[in-house]
Parts: sequence; C-alpha cells; structure tokens
Amino acid sequence: MKRILFTLAAALALAAPTHATDMNKTLKVAFPVDVTGFDPAATSDLYSGHVDNAIFGNLWEYDYYVRPVRFRPYLAESMPDISADGLIWQVRLKKGLIFADDPAFKGKKREVTAEDLIFSWKRLLDPKVISPKAGEISGKLVGTDELVAEAKKTGKFDYDKPIEGLVALDRYTVQMKLVKPAYTLVELMQQYAWSPVAREVIEAYRDPGGRAMSNPVGAGPYMIKQWLKGSKIILTRNPNFNVGIFPADGETADAETLAKYKGRSLPLVGNIDISIIEEANPRLLSFKSGLLDYEFVGQDLIGNVVKDGKLVPEYSDKGIRHQRALESALAYDYFNMEDPIVGGYTPEKIALRRAIIMAYPTEQSLKTLWRNQAVAANQIIPPTQTGHVPNKSNLNAQDVELANALLDRFGYKDIDGDGFRETIDGKPLVITRSSTPRATDREQDELWKKAFDSIKIKIQYNNQKWPDLIKQARAKQLQFWSLGWISDGTDGDSFVGLLYSKNSGQSNFANFNVKLYDELYERAQTLPLGPQRWALYRTMNEIATVNSAWYPGVFRYQNVLMQPWLLNYKRNPYRQHFWHLMDIDEAKRAKG
Repeated sequence: MKRILFTLAAALALAAPTHATDMNKTLKVAFPVDVTGFDPAATSDLYSGHVDNAIFGNLWEYDYYVRPVRFRPYLAESMPDISADGLIWQVRLKKGLIFADDPAFKGKKREVTAEDLIFSWKRLLDPKVISPKAGEISGKLVGTDELVAEAKKTGKFDYDKPIEGLVALDRYTVQMKLVKPAYTLVELMQQYAWSPVAREVIEAYRDPGGRAMSNPVGAGPYMIKQWLKGSKIILTRNPNFNVGIFPADGETADAETLAKYKGRSLPLVGNIDISIIEEANPRLLSFKSGLLDYEFVGQDLIGNVVKDGKLVPEYSDKGIRHQRALESALAYDYFNMEDPIVGGYTPEKIALRRAIIMAYPTEQSLKTLWRNQAVAANQIIPPTQTGHVPNKSNLNAQDVELANALLDRFGYKDIDGDGFRETIDGKPLVITRSSTPRATDREQDELWKKAFDSIKIKIQYNNQKWPDLIKQARAKQLQFWSLGWISDGTDGDSFVGLLYSKNSGQSNFANFNVKLYDELYERAQTLPLGPQRWALYRTMNEIATVNSAWYPGVFRYQNVLMQPWLLNYKRNPYRQHFWHLMDIDEAKRAKG
C-alpha cells in the first residue's frame, strides 16, 4: 500500500491544540442568492455547498497556505491508503470525532464511525435521493451498480445490504474496492458530498425523496444557530468539534501568520453571520459600511471599485485590500435536450440551437453585462483546469446573418406574417427563458431578447427565485436557463461530466445524451491525468459544440474586497470560503 503523505510539520501540529475558539468574534459575509438547504447528498448549488462545508466538514481539505495546492487530512486521520494497482483504498477517520448534538441522538454523544461513511456514500447512489453528486461514485465501486439496479426495480434502496466495494474494516476504517482505477477520486472525496452524516438524523428528518435539507447535523466546525429562509443564516461553533488544527506549512510570505497561529485549535472565530443580499449594490454598500468583512464584487459594480487595475482611493485609503483572479468556473446557458421545441438531435433541432447561440451578442455582454470581468468561453473546461486547450478558436461567436440563413435553410419561416418564425410544421415558435429577479439576470434577459429579435423568434420569461428554478431544473421542467459551475478540483473532469447522460437530472441539467460522448467520458475515467485523457476531453468538447446543447458562455474573473480587520484570507483557486481558518482583529474593526 502507498500513502499520500502530508508533511511531518503538519503531523506534529496535530499533537498539541491550544487556545479555544473566540465565541465573541463573528465573521460577516453575504450571499447573492438564497440557499436551497443543507444535505451533502442533495445539495446542488454553490452557496448551500459553502454552508455544507462548514457544518459537515471534509475528509481532507486544501492545505490553505501551500502553493501549488495540495491536500491535508481534516476529518480523516490521514490521506487515503491506495494499493499499487489503484483498486483498494482505505479511508481512516480520526477517533473522537463527534456529531453536533441533536434530539435524534436521544441525549447521547454520537461518535462518527466508518459505518456513517458507508451510509453517507450509499445515499449518493440512492435513486430516490437524485443526488447531483451521484456521478462521483456511480460505477466506481464493486457491487454498487447491482445495488442501484435492485433499488430501481423494487423502489427501495437497501442500505443494510453489504457490498464488496464498501466494507468497514474496523470502527474507523472504510475499505473501498474499485472496479477500475479512479484518478480524480481524491479530489472528489474532499468535497462535502463525501462528508459523514448520521443515519438516525436522516431517518428522523427526511422528506419523501429521502433528503434532509432543513435539519443539518454534521461533524464539522460549525452548526446552524439560526436560519431565516431568504434572509439570514447564523452559524456557531459546534461544541463537539475537537479535531481541527491550524495549518503548519505555507509559503515564505505566510511565515508570520503560521507562527502566530501555530497549534491553534479550529475554528478561530465562533460565529459566522451570512446575509442573503441578492442585489450587488446593497451588498457593496454593506461592505463599505463595515457590515461585511469581505465581499465578492459583482461584475456590474467593479468599475466603481477598481480603476486601471487599482482600488479607487475611497477604498484604498481605508486599508481595504483587493484580489482579482480567474475562477475555476464556467457560466453557461443550457437547452433542455428533452424539450419538444429546443431539444432533440435531428439536424433541424441542432440548427435551431446553433442559430440561437450565434445570435447572442457575446462581445457586448463581456463589456456591458460582465464589465470586462470575464472572457468568452471557447470550450467546456476553464483555463484554470488541466485539460483546457490553450488558444482554441471560438466557434460560438456572434453571426446574425449566418444564424438567419441557417434557420431559413431548415424551414423555420414566418408563415403567418406576424414577423416571427414558426416551427417547421407551422406551429408557434416561442422560447421560454428562465431567470431570477436579480438586476444582473434582467440585464442578461435584455441581451437575449435582442438576440432572439435579431433572428425573429419570440421569447418569453419564467422569472422565479433561485431555489424554485433549481427544483424545476432538476425535474427537467425548464427549457432554457443560465447556470454556473465551479470546481473544487484541479482537473477538467467535473466540467465534461456536466454532459454525461448518467448525470441527467443531477448535474446534467441539459439532459444531454449522446452515446459517443458517454463512451469517451467513461474511457477517460480509466486513464491517469495526462495527455491521453485530455485528448478525450477535446473530442467531447467538439461533440458538445456540434450538438449545441449549451451556449458555453464565459470564464469569469473573481474580485474580492477585504476589510483591514479581516485576518488570514488567502485566495484558493478552487474554493471561496475557509471560515474555520479566518480571524478578525476586533480592535481594528472597532476603529473602522
């Protein structure tokens, strides 16, 4: 067996926790959209995921101060033991890891065990749960496919049925037996979907779909103190959390911070105050007023904050700091490939989607909507990920003349003389675009209206709150919608996985289903990270482009403002929030 090791210094730091969490400190942040709920197996949106990380913790996490990025154990005792052939993995939990107190435990302290991991990972496979993360484990472990097939046949997932691929070797160790090597599994397993949950909690609070979105009970550093839907979430330290130690390693520039917090137990700050502020201007005003400790500035307001690459004096004179970098993210628009109007794989349906894509004013959107804080996406995989193809030509550029010619050629004509096209069989051609009521979505809706007018197609809008749209998307009810995807890992695997048919209704909201694409995706899973694997990604990208299931959208920049009293913020390219490692200088905050 070989072990992915962390440094000796980090190991020694685990031995001597010092200093209690300061319960008088509160870190204040804001989300631009409401959360949908907190269940590691069921969460599909970025903002609920941030809270899931804090409540449930992660088996391992990015070593905060180390570059290039690497992982360090967190809830796990060590990084996984992996056999030489890559097929046998062992994951060991730290001993004494306790879930937050909950009535489901009947007044007893509940230690996290290997059986909790097995139960949690099986939930990702349960067809009733419809986990957006099912693709991360589906088909990878011996016996899971048979278990899922049985559940689909009987209508009930048997959590008690033993399988060869998931075995508890002892109270704290799970052995995984893989069907074939999975070269991105370490990265996947550091996400909240693989965090432990307690079976009795799920059984106490689950809905008819087997999800427990409103009663999160985890073993992470925080727990929910208050949740006002659509308004506020307040997290407070989980008093049972006793396994986290401040990182020991980092870059030279971080030496002072590492020395200051050496051996400190986590979290440093006792409370996290999360406000839901959907509009960018009120969020920025809250930051300016000192009510937020850091803020991810929306593209619509960045011009008021940064000029010629520098903070304007209004901010810099107060000691506020600014960071800008490309995110490991993609903002895209998808078509529902099962929709009777825009879906399908016949030439005329592909032509309709291709024409819509070519009508969109991408360059104008980069200037007016994105305020030059994004670049046009020319492929599925962002530049931050391995597998991205540099200098690739963009086949989705605006060409209204060609778009109209394409529609004419395939029979989408104005039959009734009202100035708008009908379908090729003479029925009304109306596209329904979904969006939220936020100002930035309204701007994007206007650009899409301009695009549709240019090709003489009627458009109407389905405007609803984000959580409602997510539910409809998962149920395959939306025809055309904008989404974003951000990766916690370094490889482009999660992005190409967005179009894998077995993820339909989970993360594949387009419900894309092309046999060759699936075969290439599955073949890629058998290859180590490297040129051979990435060559398959390139072919998959071409298949997606030809079928026009997406308008690929943009790769966006992230702009972060930090108050002078915020301590320990270090940007990670793959995750936005590390609340348990951040600190507040209350003296500076009082002056501010």
